[in-house]
Amino acid sequence: MPVDFHLSPVEQGVRSAAAAFAAGPLKDAKKTYMKYQHHHERFQSTRPIYQQAVAGGLIKGQIGPHFGGSGGTLIEAAILVEEMYTVEPSASLTIFSTGLGLTPINLAGKPEHKEFLAPFLSGEGAPLASMVFSEPGGVANYLEKGAPGLLTTATLEGDEWVLNGEKIWATNSAGWDFEGADLQCVVCRTTTPSSDEPADAIMILLVTINDIKRNAPGAFKLLRQVSTAGHTACSGPHIKYTNLRVPAKNVLCPPGTGASVVSGAFDCTAVLVGAMSVGIMRAAFDAALAFAKGDNRRGASELLTRQAVADLLSGIKMQTEACRALTWKAANCLENGPGDYNARRELALAAKIYCSDTCTKAVTEAINVVGM
Repeated sequence: MPVDFHLSPVEQGVRSAAAAFAAGPLKDAKKTYMKYQHHHERFQSTRPIYQQAVAGGLIKGQIGPHFGGSGGTLIEAAILVEEMYTVEPSASLTIFSTGLGLTPINLAGKPEHKEFLAPFLSGEGAPLASMVFSEPGGVANYLEKGAPGLLTTATLEGDEWVLNGEKIWATNSAGWDFEGADLQCVVCRTTTPSSDEPADAIMILLVTINDIKRNAPGAFKLLRQVSTAGHTACSGPHIKYTNLRVPAKNVLCPPGTGASVVSGAFDCTAVLVGAMSVGIMRAAFDAALAFAKGDNRRGASELLTRQAVADLLSGIKMQTEACRALTWKAANCLENGPGDYNARRELALAAKIYCSDTCTKAVTEAINVVGM
């Protein structure tokens, strides 16, 4: 990333393509899904938009070139996310959550794992992927020694792994029909770890929709739909695995190697949360500015001429620019350095925390503009 922040031709192309998709399929998404009362129905109504994203290469673009995808740099991904989130967060989250679901394969996959990516490389249909990590009760301290850790377990029986446990909030995990996503990267704990170190038990299993269909009814089950504030047309339900059997070849990360891949995947998406925040701040600024230009609250001049309103809008714009700069720096640093990995990931996490916190404050300030 150049210090002067001029976008390269490739980066400018990504921005233009993202803006075109946002102004096209995404523009009226909310008008479509808000016709439905229930959260899960809204999610299902976005499927045609997702299909257009697949056909337009937005899913293939989240797979690395080493697996036949067209994915680029993390800065390019941040540019893409910002443009789409500015227009429509919910439908965009479904698209980018498939990217998160594919990230463990991007990071740790071997040539034999490419078969699992076939639906996502085809440019057809509406295949969903999910990184299935969170559990009821939370997982923030899952690697703490002496603690229960993950409750979702995998047991090796012959040439199959048997999966048991419950997960929640994993976007896309149940698929469009709530019978299971096309691909789930399930973070779990082996029942036969090599030591008492929690990380030595963590593994990642790949579960496909065909695996689920081969199992007995009820091996994969949706327990309940979960409604989320803000993203009102996404799916991150409470699900359960009961003796779900998958072939041994479905091991992406053997026991002892999964924890670092989980962290790596979330480090990448931490940067993208920064970009999501910038997009939402842009949308809030645009809406507040349009209101301030077009309304006078029965005064003699439009609200934008009032110093208090102008100060609020200036503050939102400055915060947006600062968050974008931090996000782009974090993206470049995570991929290129300087520093060791822990130093580089620290900036990614800083972008996630600072930008999301600043976004909340900026939206509140935009509400204050409209409230005046």
